[in-house]
Amino acid sequence: MDLMGMMGKLKETQRKMEETKLRMDTVLIDEQSNDGALKVTITANGKLKSIAIADSLLEDKEQLEDYLIVTLNKAIEKAAKVNQAELDAVAKVDMPMIPGMDEMFK
Repeated sequence: MDLMGMMGKLKETQRKMEETKLRMDTVLIDEQSNDGALKVTITANGKLKSIAIADSLLEDKEQLEDYLIVTLNKAIEKAAKVNQAELDAVAKVDMPMIPGMDEMFK
């Protein structure tokens, strides 16, 4: 087992993971309420980028709050899946195989 080579590979993988995390700030996830009255955009890292609210929702505070919760939660869930898939892809491709660690990436 080449320990120095493995350490170099681990550092390279760590660098690629950091690059992927930064890139996820540029991946946009759009979500909207079922009727399209509320639209949100977040990054794959979960940062809110925009909210568009139909005028009709401004008349009912409780409905607007409900729409925000549901729509933002759906967007956050999608973003988390995209983010995790990207990080998993980097880890699976670039991680050196260390005995016993292969179970971590299944």
